[in-house]
Amino acid sequence: MIIFMGVAGSGKSLQGKLLADELGLPWLSTGEFLRMLISGERRREMLKGKLLADHEIIALVRKILAIIDSHEEFVLDGFPRTPAQADWLLNQVKHGQLKITVVLNLKATKDVIMDRLKQRGRPDDNVEAINERFKEYEGTILPILKQFKESGIKVIDIDGEKPLSEVHDEIAKAVASQH
Repeated sequence: MIIFMGVAGSGKSLQGKLLADELGLPWLSTGEFLRMLISGERRREMLKGKLLADHEIIALVRKILAIIDSHEEFVLDGFPRTPAQADWLLNQVKHGQLKITVVLNLKATKDVIMDRLKQRGRPDDNVEAINERFKEYEGTILPILKQFKESGIKVIDIDGEKPLSEVHDEIAKAVASQH
């Protein structure tokens, strides 16, 4: 699997879809699935930038993985987002259930992210939620990336501020170098 990580607005979903389409791979976005499936109070909390419980997200990912051939390559966007989710994923890798080809970490500054998310215009793209996502990225995603590296997983930083086609070319080269 090819995992896209980075703060919201860094281009993970856009670049993940592009890569999946180019390579003819499934694109699995936990955010898209959550927006389709979550309702009520949990949805209101999600729209404020709050994360769902690890067991709920892991159960969702298990369901998603059950509908594809997880032994074939695929693109995963939006998972893991907590150390417990990363532990679960690394345990799956350790036991041969999943294989991580590469983790692509799209990086962008807070100013660029603010501009992008305000233009995107989703209900959860408000200043409060964006600030929460940056705290999440710095407090949990960066340690997860370190955990991946320490576990021998290849993590490649990608400059997500470059023009779309340049970012895509950098990603394509990074993925090709892992095959």
